[in-house]
Amino acid sequence: MLDRRAFITGATRAAAGVAATAALGPMAARAVASPVGEPAYRALVPEIYRRVPSAPAFSDTIVVGTGFGAAVTALRLGQAGLDVTVLERGSRWPIDPHRAIFANDVLPDGRGYWRRTVNPVPLTGLHQVPVDSFGGVLEATEHGDLEVWRGAGVGGGSLVFTGALVRPERRFFEAVFGSTLDHDAMTPYYARALRGLGGSPMPSDVVASGPFTHSRVWDAEARRAGYALQRIDGIWDWDIVRAELRGAVRPSAIIGESNLGNADGSKNDLRSTYLRQAEATGRVHIHPRHEVIDIGCDATGFVLTVAELAPDATVIRRRTIGCRRLFLGAGSMGTSALLVRARDTGTLPDLSGAVGEGWGTNGDAALVRGPDLRANGLVQASPSATRIVDESTGTAVSLENWYVPGNPVDLSLIGSLGMVLDGTRGRFVLDRSTGQVDLRWPRGGNRDVENALRAVHSRIAERSGIGVGAGPLARDVNTRFTAHPLGGVVLGRATDTHGRVEGYRDLYVVDGALIPGSTGTANPSLTITALAERNIEAVIAAGG
Repeated sequence: MLDRRAFITGATRAAAGVAATAALGPMAARAVASPVGEPAYRALVPEIYRRVPSAPAFSDTIVVGTGFGAAVTALRLGQAGLDVTVLERGSRWPIDPHRAIFANDVLPDGRGYWRRTVNPVPLTGLHQVPVDSFGGVLEATEHGDLEVWRGAGVGGGSLVFTGALVRPERRFFEAVFGSTLDHDAMTPYYARALRGLGGSPMPSDVVASGPFTHSRVWDAEARRAGYALQRIDGIWDWDIVRAELRGAVRPSAIIGESNLGNADGSKNDLRSTYLRQAEATGRVHIHPRHEVIDIGCDATGFVLTVAELAPDATVIRRRTIGCRRLFLGAGSMGTSALLVRARDTGTLPDLSGAVGEGWGTNGDAALVRGPDLRANGLVQASPSATRIVDESTGTAVSLENWYVPGNPVDLSLIGSLGMVLDGTRGRFVLDRSTGQVDLRWPRGGNRDVENALRAVHSRIAERSGIGVGAGPLARDVNTRFTAHPLGGVVLGRATDTHGRVEGYRDLYVVDGALIPGSTGTANPSLTITALAERNIEAVIAAGG
């Protein structure tokens, strides 16, 4: 009989020791090496220290952000013949098959986080550690008992998401969008988005490989509990994943890198798809390290206060630039904050009272069960292969075949990403004493999500004869974070049905701020991309 407590205690010690890192082999040991300090970053990634040109003083069209919605918008505007200036607060990180460009969850450093001096509370794995305040790729901010994650860098959220591309079922889609969006009418845009992102299911030979042992065990546990598995599309370049398995390139996806970026191109993020095509038009110009602070308007159009940043995200200088058309794609948190501040400080006073409302977490949670000693791989790869949906509790729940981030070796724990069709909503409010826009999230607002997921998760564990949670390593259901912030400038409320912002001509929202707090138990990336394709097509066709 396995002594579970003794197992977890021993595993924890192993995870913290040098032996655990060495066990991953020479290439993987290099992957978790964690340099500290700007000289090390400059030596490892000199590209982000290159001078970046300042944005023009005036542009016909500005797109703020380089995430899913912004990237689609920039590409289609460039293809339509418009000259487009794209502003991105983060750096342009290179793709390299052999270098450790990014930090990782096991031994994080400043490259991983945006202006933090300690890494976020880990979902699973080890404790918080100090890091250098730097312009890293993941911003994590605390709002009461909720932590919100979002990307920072050319590629936006595509740098740091786990690559799952899921279209919500019709009934869940309609529960979220009602009459604002038609499910069938969105079908060609979902197809266009999937092609544009290069999504495809995980091939069987990849699923069968050693680093995906945990995925096969996850599937077996779900089947044992009576669930039908749904294969999901991923943004991964499976040929590069195969190259990792052969040892031809530095391992990344196969050792659980994802939350802080994949350097070798295995995650086929927006740098390699929409953004590359946008720049190839010759009309789209991306300006990294340009952070938009405030927006307003004058007789010529829109006026933006922009901070030009150093690689460590400190401000070099502030300046004012202008444009005729403004497309906001700074993500749900960034776009919502910009517009709430503009309305409530009077720089865009005619914005709707609906701006700042309808924000949600997509019902996110990280779940852990085990140990299940059938999951005896050396490491856990990060791409997801399958999902299940459950409505038995009266609340729609999905669980995705995930990994357990933050552990340098496979501890036989089984991770899931949970998403719940949850109606809890927060709102953005300007704090006039600080001038900052705060997200107000209800205390205990994740309780229904946690209860619904725990019921399903515990049933799966029970059918396989294993426990839930992992003692000091992980809670069974962790709802204190979201990696899928949605809403704040909701489609059809604060905008028209194509993202034109109420109150101002030539002002548009193109990102997850349009989504009313949920994408119906599915990862939002595909829906945000499809919606951006739909909206920009209509805007271009109408001439604005």
